Amino acid sequence: MSIEIPQSNPNETPQAVEAVSVSSNPITSVDAIKTSTESITLMDAQAMVDSWIKTVGVRYFSELTNTAVLMEEVGELARLMSRSYGDQSFKSGEKQGPEALGDEMSDVLFVLICLANQTGVDLTAAFHRGMEKRTVRDSDRHKNNPKLG
Repeated sequence: MSIEIPQSNPNETPQAVEAVSVSSNPITSVDAIKTSTESITLMDAQAMVDSWIKTVGVRYFSELTNTAVLMEEVGELARLMSRSYGDQSFKSGEKQGPEALGDEMSDVLFVLICLANQTGVDLTAAFHRGMEKRTVRDSDRHKNNPKLG
């Protein structure tokens, strides 16, 4: 399976990213997205977001707009974290708890996946590279950190 990676410039030729690890039953319809609770891979998530954008969202926002939206969503998550675990208090009626945190994290993930799709990034491969980098770089660093002992 491959997903077409839209470009912000409609005159550019769309790229395609080959799916590396897609489940045998990927979720592609909006109705299935609304009701599914099964585990998915990062590639499945990229395909689901792409399908949603093409069927509900009309088109991707530009990469710059989505970067700004990502910062906005991270700010909403930070606000909730500062009230849940920091010194600030909640206002009356504000959503809180694990479900509210999950909702904000999901918003961050959605926009991050949009950016990955737009820029041709395979998040599965990128995640594996990042884990390898951290493992090699930090193999002794955290074990030898007196602050963590």
